Amino acid sequence: MPTLARRALLAAPLALPALTQAQARSITWIVPFAAGGITDTAARITGQRMAQSLGQQIVVENRPGAGGTIGAEAVARSAPDGLTLLYGSQGPIAAAPALYPNLRYQPLRDLAPVHGLGASPHLIVSAPGKPWPDLAGLVAAAKAAPETLTYASSGVGTSPHLAGEALQQATGAKLTHIPYANGTQALNDVIAGRVDVIWDYPLTALPHVREGRLRALAVTDHGRVPLAGEVPTVAEAGLPGAELVPWAALFTAPRTPPETVARLAAALREAMQDPKVQEFFEGTGTVLWPQMGTAELAGFLQEELPRIAGLIARAGAKPG
Repeated sequence: MPTLARRALLAAPLALPALTQAQARSITWIVPFAAGGITDTAARITGQRMAQSLGQQIVVENRPGAGGTIGAEAVARSAPDGLTLLYGSQGPIAAAPALYPNLRYQPLRDLAPVHGLGASPHLIVSAPGKPWPDLAGLVAAAKAAPETLTYASSGVGTSPHLAGEALQQATGAKLTHIPYANGTQALNDVIAGRVDVIWDYPLTALPHVREGRLRALAVTDHGRVPLAGEVPTVAEAGLPGAELVPWAALFTAPRTPPETVARLAAALREAMQDPKVQEFFEGTGTVLWPQMGTAELAGFLQEELPRIAGLIARAGAKPG
């Protein structure tokens, strides 16, 4: 037997245990928000199903703070081995770079896109006692009396704030933004009529719509949301261009080998086919993205980040 072949044969058994050990190591999935919320629950349900496909344990770790940027930075600085994942969303990935000039990571450079997870479109809602019956009526009222109508949000730079800016940019209407530190209080003030309108998630707004305390004017996606199929899209309401949806996607460390990224993407895609996973997301009003693969997600981010940055610049938004 030639010397090189003998050396390869002798080395092969030594390499196998190392490979098995790496595959057996658990994966840490960082959720950059507090435990117990929808994002945390979504990661745990999805991660459990992904672990079955990967044959590896997935441990969800909550690292909240600074609008999700603490957790995102931790993944950006992690080893490029696919063992640290990020539940990335619109805030820390798209809004943060435009809000925080000293942000210590750049998403397009410092995070590797793996696969899209889904989008949670907003419902545009107002109290039923308001004088507009639909979204076109709201816009007409705002144009007739610029900056007198108000819209609430859960804070500067949040998705509800930016969705309001998207409507104004698409229509030329001018509303006054009222940021709240607490999203529940913001919604309650809209129900009470103290604020005119809010962009809110179906999970929290829809019960009030069903019980007559709110009127749903439109949904901010290109298609209707199954959970609220009777609510028209902004385009169907006559205002195309006012779409904006909060979204989530899976990321890992930069320079992670492409084959590792592909393996993670395949596991997430398989998880999204699981009926239990689908049932959970449908119950939250989330539209899953099984076709948003690695390349598609990278392309989406190239368009999404400049768009969000433009909305933030237009609003003159500054972090609180």
